[in-house]
Amino acid sequence: MALFGGRIGRTVGESEPWWPEPPAALGGPDVVLVVLDDLGFAHLGCYGSELATPTIDRLAAEGARSTGFHTTALCSPTRACLLTGRNHHAVGMRGVSNWNTGFPHMRGGITSEAATVAQLLRDAGYATYAAGKWHLAPMEECSAAGPHTNWPLQKGFDRFYGFLQGETDQFHPELTSDNGHVDPPAQPEVGYHVSADVVDRAIGWISDLQAVRPDRPYFLYLAFGAVHAPHHAPAEHLARWRGRFDEGYDVIRDRWFQRQLQAGIVPAGTTLAPPNPGVPAWDDLTPSQRAFSCRLMEAFAAMLEHTDEQLGRLVAFLEARGRLDDTLVMVLSDNGASREGGPFGVMDEFSFFNGMPEDIDGIVAARLDDIGTERSHSNYPWGWAQAGNSPLRWYKQNTYGGGVRDPLVVRWPERVADAGSIRRQFCHAVDVAATILDAAGVPAPAWYQGVAQLPMAGSSLLPLLADPAAPAPRRVQYFEQMGHRGIWVDGWKATTYHEPGHPFDDDEWGLYHLDADFSECHDLAADQPEKLRELADRWWVEAGAHGVLPLDDRTIELFGAPPRPGSPHAVGGRYVYRPPVSHVPADAAPQLGGRPWRIRVEVEVDGPAEGVLYARGSHNVGHAFFLHAGALHFDYNALGAHHRATAPITLGPGAHELVARFERDGRGGVLTIAADGVDLAAVAIPRVVRMLGSTGVDIGRDGLSPVVEDYEPPFPFTGALRAVTFETRSRPSAADIAATARTELAKE
Repeated sequence: MALFGGRIGRTVGESEPWWPEPPAALGGPDVVLVVLDDLGFAHLGCYGSELATPTIDRLAAEGARSTGFHTTALCSPTRACLLTGRNHHAVGMRGVSNWNTGFPHMRGGITSEAATVAQLLRDAGYATYAAGKWHLAPMEECSAAGPHTNWPLQKGFDRFYGFLQGETDQFHPELTSDNGHVDPPAQPEVGYHVSADVVDRAIGWISDLQAVRPDRPYFLYLAFGAVHAPHHAPAEHLARWRGRFDEGYDVIRDRWFQRQLQAGIVPAGTTLAPPNPGVPAWDDLTPSQRAFSCRLMEAFAAMLEHTDEQLGRLVAFLEARGRLDDTLVMVLSDNGASREGGPFGVMDEFSFFNGMPEDIDGIVAARLDDIGTERSHSNYPWGWAQAGNSPLRWYKQNTYGGGVRDPLVVRWPERVADAGSIRRQFCHAVDVAATILDAAGVPAPAWYQGVAQLPMAGSSLLPLLADPAAPAPRRVQYFEQMGHRGIWVDGWKATTYHEPGHPFDDDEWGLYHLDADFSECHDLAADQPEKLRELADRWWVEAGAHGVLPLDDRTIELFGAPPRPGSPHAVGGRYVYRPPVSHVPADAAPQLGGRPWRIRVEVEVDGPAEGVLYARGSHNVGHAFFLHAGALHFDYNALGAHHRATAPITLGPGAHELVARFERDGRGGVLTIAADGVDLAAVAIPRVVRMLGSTGVDIGRDGLSPVVEDYEPPFPFTGALRAVTFETRSRPSAADIAATARTELAKE
């Protein structure tokens, strides 16, 4: 009653009613924050490429482009900056959210000391929606068992629809709706693609809101899975790009650079960075390597065009409702172009992760048309990534420009009067949250829900948007990613390329006058050692202030650690699932890759039964244990090479125990299936697959991309499934851990 401002008497006639003031943010602008994944500085048409991005180009023509926008060089950290306005180390997201190192700067979730912009806007009266990729929760916590502390709804969003992992199959995604996992609403055969699905959901939320409360503003965080691998697009989009990249990445990169110069995206006199180490010259590739490379880039281009079309549907919806000009729209990338395709590109990323080189000649002869379809999990080679980052050096994960300088397009007629203009001032991902709060008139509190808040590191970009001559919002910004370091101070930048495992004191710092050297090609370290020392010393000051320490370049080691307290991974390697069980994401599922294991399935039937007992992975790699056509099968899908143990079986009425076990033998092993204590069949696995894909486990069904073609998903088991027990009998080897590490890093 202490908050009641009226008066209560014995009766209504003797009393005085009272209502609290409406939320302060009512009447504020709608806000749409669009995050693209692994999009390089040059990839958008309005940043110099010849790729098809008409929607984003239109937003740029009616708004402003930044050529000084910077990120953290990696996905989860950048997203943490965007949503909190603090630096990634300070909020506990030094690297990918799959990691929890035991240090404050790497917990895999955002600390409660940094309320998200969604939390603050919701408290001020905004409706808050998140659609698409999250990857801001420890992935071990992303099963139905939670805890849900770091899921979107617990971080300020009223609704969420998308995927929690760092990547997903675009045709068969692992979807979450609000706080629970759900199946995709349709199959790719009828045109399903997750980018279209999340936009459909976002439009529905906004339409519902405006139908009932048109006065209530909303914040939409639309984070596409695109253009992260796998590069998937509808067939008609793939067809549009056939033959468009046959000139090769060297020629096309140079042409994109010339377009950037002509459009004023990069200053006159900018040097195109030399080829990154390990990038083969186009003319040195074999005919098969060129054909493969071109088709991989076609898939990327098709996916980007398709994504732009989905954003275009949202823009058209807002325009038809008369709300577009009242909406602050921001479109950006979370880091530079991806390096995970290697020097020649990959048909299936998991070939690379498992150390199994692909036969490019064989792919070109038999599978070239699968690229970009649901039959692939592809990523393009370094040469195309380098073109996408033109004119910059290196890639995602690095603190050179190719990793940290990214596109940012802002459309808001209320503040951007000079449509089509460019802003060249340095700014950073931490500035986005501050900008949104400023636009909404919502202050960042010193305390939130009883927790003292970290100071905001970001500053609003609204003054800069209103005035092209406004100063940069800050004078200093540090960078650190997996040991790579950098710092920008008043137009100067010092940066390192760090080799994992090497002493940090041995790192060589480069010095660049960024105001005169956009692409960081002219190292002034030898000419101005005092300036370099000034910046290097300042890096340590900033590192101490923002929780960067201890410096940590571990990757492989993080995946080989014993289960931490609270982990879903049983210390004894034993997992028991009693249906019904929701889909279990890969990071929370039994760790079977590369080690001996045993799966025991307890069933009860009253007649002939069939269906999936256990499935993991997808069409490209994984396991399927199932009954079909009077036989028991275990299919070990080793990147498209199917090794199957199968045996006829008749299950009489009653209880039965079905078993699959795998024994390591050198580089491979033997897979055996059994029923009621009797071995039925075995098959040799010539080479073990350490990484079983990024898709998790289904019990009693195969709900996403089917591991085998014997059945149509979900092919549920028709008997009673009482329990499924997994037992692993050893720690992973160093090679197994290395494969896991490569996979998790690529999920960014």
